Amino acid sequence: MVKINNSWDTILKDVWTTEYYKNLREYLKDEYSRFDVYPDMYSIFNALKLTDYSDVRAVIIGQDPYHQPHQAHGLAFSVQDGIPFPPSLCNIFKELNDDLGINIPQSGNLTKWAKNGVLLINNVLTVRRGQAGSHRNRGWEKVTDEIIIALNKRETPIVFILWGSDAKNKAQLVTNPIHHKLFAVHPSPLSAHRGFFGCKHFSKCNELLKRDGLEPIDWSL
Repeated sequence: MVKINNSWDTILKDVWTTEYYKNLREYLKDEYSRFDVYPDMYSIFNALKLTDYSDVRAVIIGQDPYHQPHQAHGLAFSVQDGIPFPPSLCNIFKELNDDLGINIPQSGNLTKWAKNGVLLINNVLTVRRGQAGSHRNRGWEKVTDEIIIALNKRETPIVFILWGSDAKNKAQLVTNPIHHKLFAVHPSPLSAHRGFFGCKHFSKCNELLKRDGLEPIDWSL
């Protein structure tokens, strides 16, 4: 069974016994045995490991992991140290710089955000090498739905930062009026100029948190 080693273990304990997760687990055992799959199996749940349920102040939802070697490590949009920035991450850093004046960092590793209360969760948590979207519709979407449903029950406000259609589809699960939702197109080069650039979600997120009496996110890296 999955072991997160924080309060997510209790919150998601029923998920790991569902038929859909058991089927997903069997599928993944076969995929990892026969193909290169990212991230490595020990990093799949890094987003939950690094950001405990009670620590979440903001949520950024991605699509599925990067599908080239050495990129994905279990955090949406993040890459490991020393890896060139993928185009979407380049655009995220450009918007961060434009919004808050934060210098573009040397590394695309977003672990600091995760440890600072930003849950960086993909809609689908694994992918086959070179095949974007290859693990869609295998059960991950149900797992990540349960994560959002659990966060929706929180009695402390959370800012959901929703970029692109996969993230927007999760928005319907956020029904608790204390939470906030910020929408924009995906930061991909295909769409970023249609509303991602200039969305100012980093500053807006912090304004909402401060309005609710919560500590703002330190977006520097």
